[in-house]
Amino acid sequence: MQVVKYIFQPHSDERGQLIALEEFVDIPFKIKRVYYMYDTAKGVRRGYHAHRQLEQILICIHGKCKVHLDNGKETKEVFLEKPYEGLYIASCMWREMYDFSEDAVLMVLASELYNEEDYIRDYDEFLRIAAQ
Repeated sequence: MQVVKYIFQPHSDERGQLIALEEFVDIPFKIKRVYYMYDTAKGVRRGYHAHRQLEQILICIHGKCKVHLDNGKETKEVFLEKPYEGLYIASCMWREMYDFSEDAVLMVLASELYNEEDYIRDYDEFLRIAAQ
């Protein structure tokens, strides 16, 4: 399994850092939805699903967390801790986010609007779809 991390170009001066993200320039898809997670309780795992069509970029804009990826054949653990680094997650990829630091803010850029029908929440169903 290939893990794709995007390194975004920070712009800095005496005032601080700035990251600008543009669809089809820095992000490989049209951004239709943005959301973020924070104040995640200690020991909590988020995710536990895959998507049929949706693609995502995960950016831990503050703090750190880990992401478990599973394509149905192999798994990888990815550490996110840099606000200028984004993890690309393709469709049909099971994901679980965990080990959030107390100050973690995980931002997600999504290629589609929320659609419950796009979610694969049952792991056995995911494995059947991934094997096709």
